[in-house]
Amino acid sequence: MADFHQSNVISTFHRLGDLKLDQLEKELEELAETRPLALVLPALFREFEGDALPNIVEELKGATYVDQVVLVLGRAGEEEFRYAQDFLKDLPQRVNIIWVDSPGVQKVLHAMEEAELFVGEDGKGRSAWLAYGYILGKHDARVIALHDCDILSYDRSLLARLAYPIMNRNLGYDFSKGYYARITDRMYGRVTRLFVSPIVRALIETLGHHPFLIYLDDFRYPLSGEVAMTTDLARLNRIPAGWGLEVGTLAEVFRNVSHKRVCQVDLADNYEHKHQPLSPEDPEKGLLKMTIDIARSIFHTLAAEGVVFNDGLFRSLKVAYLRNAQDAIMKFTGDAAINALHFDRHSEGLAVETFGEGLRIGGELFLEDPAGNAQIPNWSRVADAMPEIHDKLIEAVRHDNEGS
Repeated sequence: MADFHQSNVISTFHRLGDLKLDQLEKELEELAETRPLALVLPALFREFEGDALPNIVEELKGATYVDQVVLVLGRAGEEEFRYAQDFLKDLPQRVNIIWVDSPGVQKVLHAMEEAELFVGEDGKGRSAWLAYGYILGKHDARVIALHDCDILSYDRSLLARLAYPIMNRNLGYDFSKGYYARITDRMYGRVTRLFVSPIVRALIETLGHHPFLIYLDDFRYPLSGEVAMTTDLARLNRIPAGWGLEVGTLAEVFRNVSHKRVCQVDLADNYEHKHQPLSPEDPEKGLLKMTIDIARSIFHTLAAEGVVFNDGLFRSLKVAYLRNAQDAIMKFTGDAAINALHFDRHSEGLAVETFGEGLRIGGELFLEDPAGNAQIPNWSRVADAMPEIHDKLIEAVRHDNEGS
């Protein structure tokens, strides 16, 4: 059920009443005449063989306000790239695929490395960054939206609601972030529910009401993969690597945009996509890896804001986190019960123990190398170092897509 609750500093746009998608899309078509929209889809080839992406492509056929679709295809050979081209050929929008592993795109990445620019590791962060650079170089979009390709419950109202606050310049927003519930017969979103919210609140208790923590605590789903922004902001934001991408992106927005120009949007009554394993024994996989990267991202952002960390603070923080996480389990127990959802308190407790270990490891890694959270530089810096870089990337993508 919708509510009217507004956060402290971030504007919240709710789902109120029946969805009027036709009316919203008609207005978006008018807005697109002066604020063209580019949609970025980071994808692996295996997603073309799943259930989610075919439905996403079918839904996008009705999103006529979208000017262009830029799909970034990672970990794929030429045969898979050609398959992806054929898969997307019926979309009405202009479509280009950035084939990350193509010789042309790899040559561009190597040229940047030779210019001593960090390009990150293969993954969603670098895929998003490459798409932003491609779109910025073409100068034909004013708004960029991005969402994942594994959304099983996707319908195009998600994109319309995500993009609308940025495309409607009269509202005055530069960045929007999606949020939603993640439930089936049980609650999902464990990292948000049992790690991000408790650790942010534990940090507030430990450090006091720091502006970044208050800002971060305002987001209802800080780990959602759905964002929209102006191209000006895409040019300024650095891109974090690893599982810290979503929190790191919010940190960049915190640095570069007034809070009054940031909003969050209720995108769907429910949201279903793939679920990561907990992997409590392997800090390089699953949700344990995710919590380590998220913790490091938060610590690095706070350190850049002048917060001093030491062993004693981390010991106190872990105690405060565990208390907040256990309190959260108690609240979700009641929430599940009143909604007749399955709820396994034991598995929730195991998740908290695993996330506590992620907090410990993340803190140790931060203390070992406080400056080690490398970020891909923003496109303003890249273009200053290599004025021809946008043209080179555009030509590499053109060559792959047109075959000449």
